[in-house]
Amino acid sequence: MARVVVDVMPKPEILDPQGKAVQGALPRLGFSGVVDVRQGKRFELEVEGEATEEVLAEVHQMAELLLSNPVIEDYAVRVVS
Repeated sequence: MARVVVDVMPKPEILDPQGKAVQGALPRLGFSGVVDVRQGKRFELEVEGEATEEVLAEVHQMAELLLSNPVIEDYAVRVVS
């Protein structure tokens, strides 16, 4: 079995109110030096067999059709051990 991770993040030009809320809360909790926060989603998929090019192409399709909104989000697919 292989584990594939899909990270989904808002596109840079899209406002991220959740990220801004976290950024505003950090100094109130005593953390300093954080100049920006973007909040996204992470999906971990366990797939049968090896993470072949065909399997990764299918994961890309999953990300485009279900896991992300391509109008406002970017995604990245990677294999982890």
